[in-house]
Amino acid sequence: MSGRALQTLIALVLAGLWGAGLGFAHWRGNMWSLDRVEATMTDLRTLVRGTAKPPELITIVAIDDEAVRNEGRYPLSRATLARIVDTIARFGPKAIAVDVLLVDPGKKGDDEALARSLRGTSTVIAAAAVYSGGKQSIAAEGDGPLARVPNAKRFLWPLKAFSDIAAVGVVNVVTDWTGTPRFVPLLFRAGDRTEASFSLRVAAMAVGEDPGIAPDYLSLGAQRIRTDIGHILPLTFYGPRGTIRTISATTVLGGQVDGGIIRDRIVVIGATATGAGDVFPTPFDPVLPGVEVMSTAIAHLMTGDGIVRDQYVRLADAGFAVVLPVVLVGLLAWRRNAIGLAAIVGVVVIWFVVNMTAFSHHIWLSAALPMAAAVPPAILFGAAQLWLGRNQAQYFATQSELLQRVQAPGFAGWLAKHDDFLLEPVRTDAAIIFIDLSGFTGLSETLGPNATRELLNTFHALVDEEVTSCGGVVTNFMGDGAMIQFGLPEAETDDAFNAARCCAALSSRTNNWLVSLPASTASRLGFKIGAHYGTIVASRLGGKRRQHIATTGDTVNVASRLMEIAADQNAEVAVSDKMLQVAGRDCELFKSGALRGPVEAQVRGRSGSLAIWLWQSSQTL
Repeated sequence: MSGRALQTLIALVLAGLWGAGLGFAHWRGNMWSLDRVEATMTDLRTLVRGTAKPPELITIVAIDDEAVRNEGRYPLSRATLARIVDTIARFGPKAIAVDVLLVDPGKKGDDEALARSLRGTSTVIAAAAVYSGGKQSIAAEGDGPLARVPNAKRFLWPLKAFSDIAAVGVVNVVTDWTGTPRFVPLLFRAGDRTEASFSLRVAAMAVGEDPGIAPDYLSLGAQRIRTDIGHILPLTFYGPRGTIRTISATTVLGGQVDGGIIRDRIVVIGATATGAGDVFPTPFDPVLPGVEVMSTAIAHLMTGDGIVRDQYVRLADAGFAVVLPVVLVGLLAWRRNAIGLAAIVGVVVIWFVVNMTAFSHHIWLSAALPMAAAVPPAILFGAAQLWLGRNQAQYFATQSELLQRVQAPGFAGWLAKHDDFLLEPVRTDAAIIFIDLSGFTGLSETLGPNATRELLNTFHALVDEEVTSCGGVVTNFMGDGAMIQFGLPEAETDDAFNAARCCAALSSRTNNWLVSLPASTASRLGFKIGAHYGTIVASRLGGKRRQHIATTGDTVNVASRLMEIAADQNAEVAVSDKMLQVAGRDCELFKSGALRGPVEAQVRGRSGSLAIWLWQSSQTL
């Protein structure tokens, strides 16, 4: 397995483990730290989904501003509340729910009147749970079936005169950090005492059956209500205030109410008056009356139209928490370009569509959990890939620089772009130059290895600089000499012209270098240059692991032998007549120094003679 594949595998495993850990904690109900993000995402999804039509089976009788003005006080007297209950009862509702805390004694006659009204009807009145520190918690306490049921310090119970004759339910809700009600607990605890919620009591009374309690759902008649951890009911609101049918208590007291909106329906009595204090922010309304929150919960219990989040939905969330980060990391590893980015965006869009579609069909899949599971691994892996890629780029840059130093720069750059260069032999015209130091072998015997190396290094550097500036390529350094080409990797029309300029520049530069050396060294050194132009055969030789570029042909041999002629004739450069003809009369060898010829010379190892020219720089004339 390659290093990159192993890195990707490790990243995928770690991303999956991270998601699995978060998913397990969410499945257990221990990821409250994500509540803020989830609350925001839930509100956005609710607004995208839009308002919904509430069921017709609930009517709210509002103790509104008009009723308070007519009464001249708030809260309304118990006698007025009794008249409201009596008027509603005459129309035959399924149940009357009084969302008013009746915990303090009123006037004796008023309390007795209300007690008589409650006795003659199917009525549920409100109680409240009081928590230590004023903060409601549904954290697990033990492992029993009620371990996640909210545990209160005590219950704020209605007066005994009322609780003895009417059913009682707890009205508390679970809010998020913004105060928006997210859940209605259906069961509450205070020590060893367990009580039903207000909404559950009302729904049970309307159905006429006691609810059945199972580990992750409640049954209410033929209705099966799936609940979240701790038997809490998720809330989804139908719309702003007034979306659930609401009539004023003044209308009821005035006898102007339409009996059709009360008969066989659940009637919820509660305060909506300004300053009553029982209001909550929701996605649709910043001040939704508490009575509408309770009515929404009752509607969910009666019709099952609320959003569902239970252990199975949480398990699906955990699955997304594992799959999404693994997929995103895999895509990052697959392609780090526009295609990979498009694939990642596509996966995120698909997940969003699935999440939104599920929410529109009353399934509350978590939005915050997959984000928390996917974003950190994706960012960390992406950052690691960038870091590794940068290091790799630096490594290759270093290798390329090293290759440029070891190989001919023109060849190294060309091979990087054309990996098939010279796989097959190529015949082309080129100018070949050889330069060699005279007397170096004998000198090296007395200089020692370090001084010899330093001398050669300086010589090689000056040759490389001059050749590169003239547009040529040093094919090989051979000890105290070098082979130079003009015509590879691509032949140019001015190759011979540039080669002639290179001969003059090398001669001048080498003379200056020799002058700079100690007299004892310079006196024993000289140099000679041979140059010829003609057809060469270039190819790559060697095995799969190591190859080099080789240039062969008569042109190479002649150029090499011309150095001998230059030395025999006490010239610095011996150049063939053919090369000067191709270079032209404007080349540097005609314009500087002393050029003599052409003369016919016998080239060793070659039949016949060759017309050559001899050149001497002005420095040595």
